[in-house]
Amino acid sequence: MSEFDGLVALVTGGASGIGLATAKLLQERGARVAALDLKPEGLPEGVLGVQVDVTDDAQVQAAVAAVVERYGRLDVVVNNAGIGAIGDVTANSDEEWARVLDVNVIGMVRVARHAVPHLRRSPAAAIVNTCSIVAWAGVQQRVLYSATKGAVQALTLAMAADHVREGIRVNCVAPGSADTPWIGRSLQDTPDPVAARAALDAFQPTGRLVTPEEIAHAIAYLAGPYATATVGTTLAVDNGMHGLRLRPQA
Repeated sequence: MSEFDGLVALVTGGASGIGLATAKLLQERGARVAALDLKPEGLPEGVLGVQVDVTDDAQVQAAVAAVVERYGRLDVVVNNAGIGAIGDVTANSDEEWARVLDVNVIGMVRVARHAVPHLRRSPAAAIVNTCSIVAWAGVQQRVLYSATKGAVQALTLAMAADHVREGIRVNCVAPGSADTPWIGRSLQDTPDPVAARAALDAFQPTGRLVTPEEIAHAIAYLAGPYATATVGTTLAVDNGMHGLRLRPQA
């Protein structure tokens, strides 16, 4: 018997990168999984794809309702949908600030708002938000993105305090530089993508990027029965990027 047998999980941003890896892993471990995404394509057989824009509250409400109607319950929510932003504090317009905050922060709020009434009826309720190591590690050219992820960490703590006595555990996972489609697109925009990737790998204490699968395993742990005493925690999956201070290699 797998730890998610009988449970229903909803993963936003579930059609690529971290979200897709998480949807696959939760399904492998016994969950019935719904992947909510702008383009719910290329999903594993048996994963329910639901098209939704997390900036549209009516769409989010309908998507959550559709999952519950299909499976009769909701136990796990993985708030993973998000977009990136590059630049220092002078670089991003008010419109871009509003858009990225809307997706990365308020999008999580919308999903949780409509999921919590169903999670209250689950004996194994958990929410895992995808944060980032930049929530507390200063990284160049990431002001807007870092601000949204700092908000996600604070949101996670506040939600955990509000819902722990209702039996809903809320935690977040904080990836470092991950080998995702967004990173790939960012590297392609550089003058020398191969050199840029090599430099990014070299910056990591382990000499490589974090994989989506490694992050998915952290999410599954926080969402599962082996973490029932883990509440309001941020789990870093960052190759040691934040905590380690290594001497330069000879």
